[in-house]
Amino acid sequence: MPASSYWYSRVVFERGLALVYLVAFICAINQFVPLLGERGLLPASRFVRAVPFRASPSLFFVAPTDGAFRAAAWAGAALSVLAFTGLVESVGAIASVLVWAALWILYLSFVNVGQIFYGFGWETLLLEAGFFTVFAGGRSAEPSMWTIWIWRWILFRVMFGAGLIKLRGDPCWRNLTCLDYYFETQPIPNALSWYFHWLPAGVHRAGVVFNHVAELGVPFAYFAPQPIAAVAGLLTIIFQLVLIVSGNLSWLNWITVVLCVPTLDDRWLAWIPIAMPPLQAPQLAQRATTAIVAAVVGVLSVKPVLNMISPAQVMNYSFDPLHLVNTYGAFGGITRERNEIVIEATDEQVPTAATTWREYEFKGKPGDPRRRPSQIAPYHLRLDWLMWFAAMSAPSEHPWFTALLAKLLEGDPVTLGLLEANPFPDHPPRYIRAMYYVYRFTTPEERQKTGRWWNREPVGLYFSPVALR
Repeated sequence: MPASSYWYSRVVFERGLALVYLVAFICAINQFVPLLGERGLLPASRFVRAVPFRASPSLFFVAPTDGAFRAAAWAGAALSVLAFTGLVESVGAIASVLVWAALWILYLSFVNVGQIFYGFGWETLLLEAGFFTVFAGGRSAEPSMWTIWIWRWILFRVMFGAGLIKLRGDPCWRNLTCLDYYFETQPIPNALSWYFHWLPAGVHRAGVVFNHVAELGVPFAYFAPQPIAAVAGLLTIIFQLVLIVSGNLSWLNWITVVLCVPTLDDRWLAWIPIAMPPLQAPQLAQRATTAIVAAVVGVLSVKPVLNMISPAQVMNYSFDPLHLVNTYGAFGGITRERNEIVIEATDEQVPTAATTWREYEFKGKPGDPRRRPSQIAPYHLRLDWLMWFAAMSAPSEHPWFTALLAKLLEGDPVTLGLLEANPFPDHPPRYIRAMYYVYRFTTPEERQKTGRWWNREPVGLYFSPVALR
């Protein structure tokens, strides 16, 4: 197919990527200061003093202040809206380059000082896709097939890397039983996760088979002639939509859907009510730039490819501080039980065996067994996700957790804004602790009788009671 047959694909891709950027910057607006601000759980100001700029380049090395964080987040959100409208492309290629480059630089600045709170694979995926969109061209420019192939190459690494890590990882992916546990133990289930969990075992087995086909077989067809590439892209979209409705995986599935768009030529998208302008062939400088970018991708792909074929494959790793060509993967291991940390506090002078402890409720992660699981994605609750990881290891491995308890003892309003409810609205508590529970979905019979979504059993203390000195 000629490059001109992907004009609508480029338009839809750019609009979709702009929406993902918008969600990412809204997350930064709401969460970056409480998590990483000057008085956050892991202040970025400490990080930039300890790490050299060349190892983690960011604009915030110049000004690691709350004002700079907020300004950058709002600027990113505004530029995302501008990119979504398509107005900047109408101005010309240079304006388009500037806007997409600014989006990438701003978000790179957040990710590179975000530490563990920005250590998720979809952060680098957004940066990689965003960087190469800088070279997509203006509205009237004929699309470059080099750019189309680069986007498909990103999609291939996302899907095939996820398939390989599963095949090499947890035995339940090979014996087809992973979905017996996944919907219950995933980081943040939604309401439909309960229904998916109680599907018949045969449906779960078929779902794992479909997963292997979608991740290990279909990706090779992204590089096939049309309409085979488009069919492969549509199959991947269907797979991602199933993941979207069955859980909360941030914007991972949504950006993967966006990356499927370049597999579709304009025969699939020409119904969109946007008029295609007369297209101009790219100038020599643009063709040369795109070819150089493609060559750079080829060179930087060596390490991700070697990683994918290695028995010691790692997932979601960047080989350079700019996050240009990365390796991806998801759920190589599936937990069999859902362990949850429940933070409790009291305002009694001295806790006793008869003390009444009040629980802090989070926005997304399970807490009150009667509360219906929320639909959060594509929004990303960073603290809730890290609480899921923290439940798999000791609190000493998570310095941010102790800082969180201290902030709650202080009654810090910025930190409390990350939570769903504050059980101490009038004054801070005196003591705080963290309990360890095992959560399981109620059976259909139990839910009908009690209305609960979860059963939970106490395991013991995760963090002993503490008070401020």
